[in-house]
Amino acid sequence: MQKTATPTHCPYCALQCGMNLTPAPDGTVEVGERADFPVNRGALCGKGRTAASVLAPNVRLTSPLVRDEGGTLVPASWDEALERIAAGLGRTRAEHGPDAVGVFGGGGLTNEKAYTLGKFARVVLGTSQIDYNGRFCMSSAAAAGIKAFGLDRGLPFPLEDIPKSGCVILVGSNLAETMPPSLRFFTELKENGGTLIVIDPRRTKTAEQADLHLAPRPGTDLALALGLLHLVIAEGRVDEEYVKDRTSGWEDARAAAMAHWPEYVERITGVSVPQLREVVRLFCEPESAMVLTARGPEQQSKGTDTVGAWINLCLATGRAGRPRSGYGCLTGQGNGQGGREHGQKADQLPGYRKLDDPAARAHVAEVWGVDPDSLPGPGRSAYELLDALGTDIRSLLLMASNPVVSAPRAAHIEERIRSLDFLAVCDVVLSETAELADVVLPVTQWAEETGTTTNLEGRVLLRRRAITPPDGIRSDLEVLHELAARLGVEKGFPTDPEEVFEELRRASAGGAADYSGITYRRLAEENGVFWPCPASVEPAGDPAGEAHAAHPGTPRLFLDRFATPDGRARFVPVSHRATAEEPDDEYPVLLTTGRVVAQYQSGAQTRRVAELNAAAPGPFVELHPRLAARLGAAEGDPVAVVSRRGRAVAPARITHAIRPDTVFMPFHWPGEGRANTLTNPALDPTSRMPEFKTCAVRLEAVDTP
Repeated sequence: MQKTATPTHCPYCALQCGMNLTPAPDGTVEVGERADFPVNRGALCGKGRTAASVLAPNVRLTSPLVRDEGGTLVPASWDEALERIAAGLGRTRAEHGPDAVGVFGGGGLTNEKAYTLGKFARVVLGTSQIDYNGRFCMSSAAAAGIKAFGLDRGLPFPLEDIPKSGCVILVGSNLAETMPPSLRFFTELKENGGTLIVIDPRRTKTAEQADLHLAPRPGTDLALALGLLHLVIAEGRVDEEYVKDRTSGWEDARAAAMAHWPEYVERITGVSVPQLREVVRLFCEPESAMVLTARGPEQQSKGTDTVGAWINLCLATGRAGRPRSGYGCLTGQGNGQGGREHGQKADQLPGYRKLDDPAARAHVAEVWGVDPDSLPGPGRSAYELLDALGTDIRSLLLMASNPVVSAPRAAHIEERIRSLDFLAVCDVVLSETAELADVVLPVTQWAEETGTTTNLEGRVLLRRRAITPPDGIRSDLEVLHELAARLGVEKGFPTDPEEVFEELRRASAGGAADYSGITYRRLAEENGVFWPCPASVEPAGDPAGEAHAAHPGTPRLFLDRFATPDGRARFVPVSHRATAEEPDDEYPVLLTTGRVVAQYQSGAQTRRVAELNAAAPGPFVELHPRLAARLGAAEGDPVAVVSRRGRAVAPARITHAIRPDTVFMPFHWPGEGRANTLTNPALDPTSRMPEFKTCAVRLEAVDTP
């Protein structure tokens, strides 16, 4: 084991903070600061500082597991486990056709693994039924960005631009808890004289830092954005020259916004007209301004339109595609950006190409050495795929996801998973979903493998292998290589990540997310490279082209033109509509969900870290004192939250920081306190994003012994 520090990146959120890893004499791994990485400048949150804890043998999986005749998962050899998976998937394909086999990936997979998983599904299995949990992350923002700008990248500018802006509106993000090292950029914004506006139904730790906090009713962010645009128009603050020169579709969007007058919006959102006017003033008066959205406005059945309304506000005021200005999305998962660019999403091929585009199919098929006609078409989105388990989809290969905890209407999804003919899971720990599998494969973790990720800025990064994995652990690339061979495809699935990345470069070349000018050497030397980064023309005799891949990358998008055919940004007219499930007499309260600082996503890894569990030991129900008084609940009393989909019970946390008509639950825990038992799978018609962020519930007191 090497003793020198290896520079790498955190395995958790989309900041992908830089860190140094050093093996210690006692066999543990020390996590140290890495001040040279500009995103976190050495700072790490509690999750990052303790990330190496999950590497411990007593925490992680160390052997393949197979289900015996008695129904118990027992250790097995790799050969037996791989043979069982190949037989299970192959049998389903032979008996029911390729689309009876499903593949479900994760936003934590490296670009190399996401790319290979998509290729495996389409080339080896021949199935269209592949999607990933990143669908639950920023798919609405992606859909809106493509409609407006012709391109989806989380942030079209580096984080370092935020402190230089005049005003930032942060919509539905509690980044002080979800990505704490990023808070310094907003602190510096205020120190530089800029203004921070936070929009959230809760007074979160992030909202406490704001110059102005608006607490709209959950599910009304669309109306709020339209009301602000109405005021921009009424007060003569539209940048008419910009709209004329750089956009199209303004008149229809203008007419839609003018139907949302301030008093009407106040009734819908609960945000007063004076507050609306103050937001418009603070946003429009500086030379530069930004709108940043997160899961709050995006995880709605109208999430694409909601994000589109915020983009319209940026376009009307001349903000997008200008220095220190624009619209951006704060991606959640570690590789949520790269994970959907290279083929594990239901409708996409590598390079962010569309699966139903004949030219895209031809390009990728040539790289893969297959007939374009052999590639299946688009498949189901994530929730629709999970909902079809046990009926249309009979077997599932799942990597790096835990839908038993993370999917909406989770009890139903758990039932669908249990009904499968065959389930294989690749993971680093025995998650709640892995516990239901027929075969579980233990795979390498971030510190034990090399690969690339793409952070929320569109910065492609190199995670370096720092330690040797324990005996009996294999990488996901090795798993896919072995399964491909057992299913009749001997070539095309290399196990070396750099070899995979070289193929990914060729597959992405000319696509929207063009990585062809990026190499491992450049990533190591330059501390990351922003896509798009096309390769330069290569002279004859230099097939690698590294010496000529001189494109600098693209830290800032849209400064000259947008990625649309005519180079103009497109206004998309949208109008307010109600959530899929409004409160009524039976379910009179709104539930919203989110994260806490010490846990991450479904908690499969962080719930195994003692320090993090001490800080956040379990679920809770956050409610206003008035609501608690009506229920007769005191601090810490168990409270039942009931929706049309199920019931969850957790201790009460009583606070004035939430609206009286709303309760909040974090979604990191399984069992009785599983928040996603309650959530609504109503889907956005464009992005297919479920409505995690709002549903109707009632509260019930729980008798205790």
